[in-house]
Amino acid sequence: MPDEFHDVRFPDSISLGSRGGPERKTVVVALASGKEQRNQQWQASRRRYDAGYGIKQVDDLNAVIAFFEERRGRLSAFRWKDWADYKSCDPSETVTATDQHLGIGDGVQTDYQLIKTYGAGFNPYVRTITKPVPGSARVALNGALQGGGFVVNPITGRVSFSVAPGGGVVVTAGFEFDVPARFDTDYLDVQLNNHRLGSIPTIPIVEVLS
Repeated sequence: MPDEFHDVRFPDSISLGSRGGPERKTVVVALASGKEQRNQQWQASRRRYDAGYGIKQVDDLNAVIAFFEERRGRLSAFRWKDWADYKSCDPSETVTATDQHLGIGDGVQTDYQLIKTYGAGFNPYVRTITKPVPGSARVALNGALQGGGFVVNPITGRVSFSVAPGGGVVVTAGFEFDVPARFDTDYLDVQLNNHRLGSIPTIPIVEVLS
């Protein structure tokens, strides 16, 4: 049986032209008084995209069809680059080892999870990052860039130190990352306009949360 996750990225040239972003689920109940109650159903946001907007030429069609067939439609997940949100910093900035706060050392803990925090002060949202781009991570201890002594798992996003950071040491990291995602359809509606131009009106992609 095919693996649940294939460590390969959807074609960048096509995802660049896609549309989509984070989705949440909130139940809003209107009361007789005219007031309302709002309840959060999902603890974490889930991202959705439509890659159909990135299709421009027949070669793009062929690339998507091949990628879709190898994933067996919705069966296997893959990496997706969200061009609006793929760094530990703003997309226009350069990744640094102090972008994200991972934790405080205690002299015992050796593993730290990559995260990205959205917002500040009021009610920040902490997102777990499980698919860092291999080789992109920069790690610092108390602001000092580390040249070694750690490994970053590209499948889980765990940073493992060979020696546990000492008590009170601030652990930070910067990185690029992908979204674990899958096709949200088992059917591609391919439209061929001529021998060079074509389209797939909609290619729904949905984030896979672990």
